[in-house]
Amino acid sequence: MTHTYQDARNRLDTLLLKPGRIILGLVGAPGGGKSTLAARLAADYPGVAQVVPMDGFHLANCELQRLDRAGRKGAPDTFDAAGFVALMQRIRAQQDNIVYAPLFAREIEEPIAGAIPVLPERRLVIVEGNYLLCEGPWAPVRGLLDESWFVATDEALRNAWLEARHVRYGRSLDEARHWIAVTDTPNARVILQTRDKADWIYTPVDDTPV
Repeated sequence: MTHTYQDARNRLDTLLLKPGRIILGLVGAPGGGKSTLAARLAADYPGVAQVVPMDGFHLANCELQRLDRAGRKGAPDTFDAAGFVALMQRIRAQQDNIVYAPLFAREIEEPIAGAIPVLPERRLVIVEGNYLLCEGPWAPVRGLLDESWFVATDEALRNAWLEARHVRYGRSLDEARHWIAVTDTPNARVILQTRDKADWIYTPVDDTPV
């Protein structure tokens, strides 16, 4: 079953009937359109919504080199999962204060601390990332979400979007395809195993990648 963007809007409108801050988690494999959906929803709820990407918790490249994980950047153990959980807890608990979140800058392939202010008036926080429904150090995240949506995009389309994104940020076509094969695809298998934990499976028919 596929869904239009309006289906997502309708479900979110129902979710926003709840009082207080709402934290919506968007989960899915690399290149599946999570960022696109998050940005589109945020634009349609101005002054209400704030996007917080999990990618801000990528470990810095120097730390990945020290850990010998640079060739697997994007895998679950290449993020500061505990730091991400702590941020989620603060967003939930400190609703009267500004909470700062990091941003991942693809132009330099590094996280930037304190780049995203989550203001008290932002009643809807849209968290998007690959591992929100995983076990291990990620397990507490699920309990901090009001609802989770799994963005289930066709694999061939995801890979086409991924290829274009990798090339856009400096990889050659051959390098992009190699990275997808050895890094993105194994990570996608891990993420797809969490699909059934989501509250809703969103299979888009009208989204384009960011």
